[in-house]
Amino acid sequence: MAYDAFWLLLIAGAGAWLVPEFWHWLRRLRLSRRPLSAPSRQVIEASLPPWKKMPQELRAQLAGRIRQFLAEKNFEGCGGLIMTEEIRLTIAAQACLLLLNRKIRCYPKLETILVYPTAYRDQQKHLINTAERDERTKAGESWQSGNVVLAWDHVLAGVTNYADGHNVTFHEFAHQLDQDDGTADGTPVLPLSSYATWARVFKHEYEALIAEVRKGHRTVLDAYGTQNPAEFFAVATEAFFEKPRQLSQKHPELYRELQRYYCVDPVEWL
Repeated sequence: MAYDAFWLLLIAGAGAWLVPEFWHWLRRLRLSRRPLSAPSRQVIEASLPPWKKMPQELRAQLAGRIRQFLAEKNFEGCGGLIMTEEIRLTIAAQACLLLLNRKIRCYPKLETILVYPTAYRDQQKHLINTAERDERTKAGESWQSGNVVLAWDHVLAGVTNYADGHNVTFHEFAHQLDQDDGTADGTPVLPLSSYATWARVFKHEYEALIAEVRKGHRTVLDAYGTQNPAEFFAVATEAFFEKPRQLSQKHPELYRELQRYYCVDPVEWL
């Protein structure tokens, strides 16, 4: 019996070695069941206002995602910033809020989060299919090459002013979701049956925002969303999580599309 058990384990081990995804799944399962420490939970509660109003099941799911994110992604301090557990937890909590209730991997193309103390001037040539340097002062970026860059003071501003519709973490990680199919075009990976409706609603809402901004009207959505469809999706994501009631009242079709995609209803957390 012991001999048979040995060979069964050996075969299972060989199969797992041939299929690395098995080990990723097993690791994710272990991480999802590991409880958060009390200090970690306090940081998450402080950095994510909806946390206290979420149902217990959703908090448990989010905690598992956060642990997975922290285990899989690298964090690097830039511009003199010393990386701390508070910084890592704050960013992870906000990034993982965008992943709830969906069987998707945890930002599979993302490797490293680079964090500056304040807005920074980037001089990297990192954009696909271009040799141009972008030297504007920035609060964040999402690179298709596997990095997200954030300014820590802007991340904190998103926590302090949670209901203002401006959240650089939501914005840049929405770009990561958008870029998951290799193209930053304002359309993340969707069920095949959803693309037509998404395209119709987002095209209409994008063009409507451009028209409103040109007229000088105040809008629920940040005017930065007029830059291109990719920025519109990121801006819409910020409003969806931070200003859900206003967005659902002013832009009900857009809200429903985002609700179907993100599989949550942030109005319930108000």
